[in-house]
Amino acid sequence: MFNFLRPGRSAARPDAAALSREIAAGRLVLIDVREVAEAQASGLAEGARLIPLSLLPLKCDPRQPGCELPQGVPVAVYCAAGGRSGMAADTLRRMGYAEVTNLGGLGDWAAAGGKVVPFTR
Repeated sequence: MFNFLRPGRSAARPDAAALSREIAAGRLVLIDVREVAEAQASGLAEGARLIPLSLLPLKCDPRQPGCELPQGVPVAVYCAAGGRSGMAADTLRRMGYAEVTNLGGLGDWAAAGGKVVPFTR
């Protein structure tokens, strides 16, 4: 659907400007799957929601009450380097999210010109 989202993991960088517009418009959900301490130390991609990988099944399963992730909206995930976000993308797909993209790491986001903001609860 969104040609600026890359399927799987590749050498291409995400189009941070296009992603930021989609996030701001509510047409894309960006999830940081790192741990809280990592987000506190290095910040978050602007517009991202922090949901650590270990909490995805609790917070994002549409079959569970209190699911924090809307259905039918594309999802992009990132972590520190891309490994955990790959696992998160697989987990979300198994839960029924059709459009899930692994952006890699926070460094990939920043290198593509994406803004990184301090983490606040």
